[in-house]
Amino acid sequence: MRYLHTMVRVRDLAQSLDFYCQKLGLVECRRMVSEAGRFTLVYLNAPGDSETAQHQSAPLLELTYNWDTEDYGGGRNFGHLAFEVDDIYALCDKLMAAGVTINRPPRDGFMAFVRSPDNISIELLQKGGPLEAKEPWASMANTGAW
Repeated sequence: MRYLHTMVRVRDLAQSLDFYCQKLGLVECRRMVSEAGRFTLVYLNAPGDSETAQHQSAPLLELTYNWDTEDYGGGRNFGHLAFEVDDIYALCDKLMAAGVTINRPPRDGFMAFVRSPDNISIELLQKGGPLEAKEPWASMANTGAW
């Protein structure tokens, strides 16, 4: 058995691609459009997994965009996606500058949570263990649910 991908349904494909690719840094590795089924599937991978993902052995995130309007609810019942990052402080700075709320700041230098435009909880974990705690993160309070 091998882990293939996680699928999340999105309401606005452009907005979701902006979040996952431009802000979070994932890379689109393939796309499938079904006129008959009225949906688009977009597969994303972490930048370090680009070559592996082409051979379908790296974990992928599948964004499913159904062309007909549907409300998917809060997203929290899904759980969360988790990504290992090279510098949690730098990524959280970048996300905040792009208007993303840091729901659970990386106070410990190791873990943070944000939400996608579709309210999917995303966990960010510092690669190699915690960084030294620093401001403004160390004293920043949680915002909303994560």
